[in-house]
Amino acid sequence: MNKFEQLGLNESLLLAIKDLGFENPSEVQEKAIPVLLEQNTDLVALAQTGTGKTAAFGFPLIQKIDAENRNTQALILSPTRELCLQITNEIKLYSKYIKGLHTVAVYGGASITEQAREVKRGAQIIVATPGRMQDMINRGLVNIKNIDFCILDEADEMLNMGFYDDICSILSDTPDEKNTWLFSATMPAEVARIGKKFMSNPVEITVGHKNSGSATVSHEFYVVNARDRYEALKRLADANPDIFSVVFCRTKRDTQSVAEKLIEDGYNAAALHGDLSQAQRDGVMKAFRGRQIQMLVATDVAARGIDVDNVTHVVNYQLPDEIETYNHRSGRTGRAGKLGTSIVIVTKSEIRKIHSIEKIIKQKFEEKTIPSGIEICEIQLLHLANKIHDTEIDHEIDNYLPAIYEVFQDLSKEELIKRMVSVEFNRFLSYYKSKRDLSSQGGERSSEPREIRAGDPVRYFINIGSRDDFDWMQLKDFLKETLDLGRDDVFKVDVKEGFSFFNTDGEHTAKVMDILNGYELHGRRINVEISKNDGSSNSSRRDHNGRGGERRSFGGGRDRDRGSRGESRFGGERRSDRRSGSDDRAPRNERRSSAAPRRSDSSTPRERRPRRS
Repeated sequence: MNKFEQLGLNESLLLAIKDLGFENPSEVQEKAIPVLLEQNTDLVALAQTGTGKTAAFGFPLIQKIDAENRNTQALILSPTRELCLQITNEIKLYSKYIKGLHTVAVYGGASITEQAREVKRGAQIIVATPGRMQDMINRGLVNIKNIDFCILDEADEMLNMGFYDDICSILSDTPDEKNTWLFSATMPAEVARIGKKFMSNPVEITVGHKNSGSATVSHEFYVVNARDRYEALKRLADANPDIFSVVFCRTKRDTQSVAEKLIEDGYNAAALHGDLSQAQRDGVMKAFRGRQIQMLVATDVAARGIDVDNVTHVVNYQLPDEIETYNHRSGRTGRAGKLGTSIVIVTKSEIRKIHSIEKIIKQKFEEKTIPSGIEICEIQLLHLANKIHDTEIDHEIDNYLPAIYEVFQDLSKEELIKRMVSVEFNRFLSYYKSKRDLSSQGGERSSEPREIRAGDPVRYFINIGSRDDFDWMQLKDFLKETLDLGRDDVFKVDVKEGFSFFNTDGEHTAKVMDILNGYELHGRRINVEISKNDGSSNSSRRDHNGRGGERRSFGGGRDRDRGSRGESRFGGERRSDRRSGSDDRAPRNERRSSAAPRRSDSSTPRERRPRRS
């Protein structure tokens, strides 16, 4: 029996679920769907972004709607246009086998007359943003006085965006006997106030802990000087060649500035903020979903409602003013059970904010150091080697091979490989070899081999990674079992595409080198080398969950947006960090993106990152 069938869903929904390829319900779906199907009750559900909340309320709502009655029976309120359209599309997919059931999206930036016309034709379910919904009620274009269900999705985000009065006004226009279902990632005071005012004895469902962070997201922070913030961002991007990320800034001005710098430096980046037109915003989001953009630089308000799969990293270029906002940011990665990383770039004076966030999300941050230039060169070189190895061959090239062989006839295999990878490596090496270390200690790390002592941590390079079906936890388990080590003897595991890094204490070095070197895994010989860097962080803490380790590779803000409220939740008055740009520009192999608006002012000439020929 299908697990969704066990929840009590009817045949029409089960057919749609089968088409969508859903196999197992998420935790919030398992908890919410039976309650909503069996009872006519109000409900408060606390669950992180990306846990399947739309299906949790969408399936029971569709099953309870009378498709033969063309009057509006349900209203779903969501914070942004993007989320409104996303929910509408998902509800339509879920109800594809239910004849006569219509769902209409109501949002700003589109014709209100056309939306009113669609509602009048018969819309049992309306999905709306609060502002446009209030506008339509004021104009008498919609009637929600007799609805049976009202769903508040991402309630905390709607209230953070200033929709409290609109939501209260809209709910006041609905009948008292309706069922209200409230879904939220966190439970700030305003959300609790809404529940108390408009709900009656609601059933409460919590997935995880209130206000806690997702278990699939690891959290790490890097301490840098304020003037090095942008340079640190570039190095972190270069240390993660396959990065697909959202970079958060506090203000529209900083968002635009950072995106422009990244574009000029050859990164596939774009800005997303409130000054963009709807057409520009749609273009940026289309490019981001299509992975034409690797680094989307956004304000918190503009990023609300973004639901894009497989985001690998969230980068907090600047920490938010409200602690709860960090939870929303980090929820953009690690979705649908996949692992993600939330990175924070801070100055020494901001470390106290990290401790405040840890208390709220009930998770620990790992302190790391910014990778050195030679480490980044190593990562980029090995990434290139793996990319070449995995490239699919188009045999049209066979026609040109005789001429190519003639060009390379005086080169040995080793010389040919060296020259081929040097095309890219020389560019990175020439750029980074003179760059200073951004770690708080300052100065370049020594290239001299260090003495290995029994109690010292030792960092290893190993030539297996995610393409060998390892994530950090699986690789850690493999190493423990193969080496017969204890649970805490392998730490700081950092998995890349075709290679990885891990640490042990020095006393295990001989065992690691003897057992793993030459070990065959699926017909492939494993190679292990000792890294020049031990992967230790400024805090000298071990990785509490085995994630991360130092990123190894080969070779504030300005004035706040208007409308910010009161004092920072972190304590103390808000301050504007003076941004001093760096003249350094890091290399990337990607093409320049044109998705973000460019500056019209002239820029001081800067050292440019090397381009791919």
